Amino acid sequence: MVINKIYKYITLQRTFLIIFFLLTGFLAVESFFSPAVIQAKTIDFTTVPESFSSLAEMVSPAVVNIRTEKIIRGGGRVFRHFSRNPFGKNDPFHNFFDRFFDDEDREREYTQRSLGSGFIIDKDGYIVTNNHVIENADKIKVKLKNGKEFEAEIVGRDPNTDLALIKIKTKNDLPDIKLGDSNALKVGQWVMAIGSPFGLEHTVTAGIVSAKGRVIGSGPYDDFIQTDASINPGNSGGPLINMKGEVVGINTAIQAGGQGIGFAVPINLAKGVIEQLKKYGEVTRGWLGVTIQSLNGDLAEYYGIKDGKGVLVVDVVSGDPADEAGIKPKDIILEVNDKKVATSRDLTKMIAGIGVGEEVKVKVLRDRKEMTFRVRIGKRPETQVTIGRPKKDYEDNLGIRVSKLSPETAQKFNITNTKGVFVIDIEPGSKGEKAGVLAGDIIKEVNHKPIKTVKDYHKVIKKIKKGKPINMFIWRRSAGFLVIKLTK
Repeated sequence: MVINKIYKYITLQRTFLIIFFLLTGFLAVESFFSPAVIQAKTIDFTTVPESFSSLAEMVSPAVVNIRTEKIIRGGGRVFRHFSRNPFGKNDPFHNFFDRFFDDEDREREYTQRSLGSGFIIDKDGYIVTNNHVIENADKIKVKLKNGKEFEAEIVGRDPNTDLALIKIKTKNDLPDIKLGDSNALKVGQWVMAIGSPFGLEHTVTAGIVSAKGRVIGSGPYDDFIQTDASINPGNSGGPLINMKGEVVGINTAIQAGGQGIGFAVPINLAKGVIEQLKKYGEVTRGWLGVTIQSLNGDLAEYYGIKDGKGVLVVDVVSGDPADEAGIKPKDIILEVNDKKVATSRDLTKMIAGIGVGEEVKVKVLRDRKEMTFRVRIGKRPETQVTIGRPKKDYEDNLGIRVSKLSPETAQKFNITNTKGVFVIDIEPGSKGEKAGVLAGDIIKEVNHKPIKTVKDYHKVIKKIKKGKPINMFIWRRSAGFLVIKLTK
């Protein structure tokens, strides 16, 4: 009797538990498919695009149209330049306008007009735009969204980042726009561009961030945001906006021949430039006085750098800060003020952001030993170095012809790296050509042995047995230091 009662009680308990779990599961499934849950799961896809209209309404008043005028004298020269564009050197209309127009026509003044965009950053009338929009302009006109026009003056320009700051004067407070944080921007996030493409004022386009840190060869501080938001001529200088209504970039460049590919200067890079232009009217950047390059795989292996991080000093400018501090060519810069340096671009940006006259701590690797130097930062100059091509002279069994790099030759071809032998020619199909040695290279070491003369070079090569590896440590004007591997 007692056993039967216990059995019935357990069975009843099991039944209640089964019903409880079935009800709980049903409620969970129902709640998952409820409208509230569905709405929460799809909110990013339904409400974000719809918010572009309110976003555009909020920030558009701070975006301006910029029109410039440049007075050009001598129409004949302008016409000749224009007529050469489609045909190059074989222009069939060469000097046509010289014959058609007389001297008086050629001395007339012509007005060249261009257009672009910009955005107001404070109520006092400071406007950020691109340098190429206002460069060499005789007159700059700014038009607000409400139709009012003002003449603007240039506060300062920075060609290196293609940024400029201009100012308009008005008695009324102007609508401004907040600057955001481009470092927080992520690939795939929505962004919006506003500008005047082809003169169509306050055109709004939207897209996503396609990539960050793009290098497009426009200057030493390339670090562009790539976006597929439509950017066209006239958009230059306009803002790239995030979904909070903040400027995260300045629309600057268009990919030639590409559709849906535009580039913007990150606002974090622009902030320091804008601040200096506003305060001083120019941008002053720090300078070490070194030629540098990043460590590629072979170079890192050659110097025993396992992680491949660091910057190789290619050359040191005599009398400049690095030279005064004791830094030498072939040193590898590892840190600046205890911050690790991974690439040459990292180092360039680090030093550029340090004030002239400030003392910094630079850690380098020299002969596999770490050393620290105190360097007082100088002012960055703007220089360019070119190189020519010498005549033929010596030859070895690798098909590499080398010559002495005399001070006269170095001066003739603007070469500052004067230690080593000069590669003047490569035989087609030779081991040297197949390995990648090029005419104009400077061979500085072979298998870690310094090469100072042509005699040194041939002596070292001769001692290497057939079939053994050869590691050539060379300097190339377009790439810096390289390691080229071949077999004798």
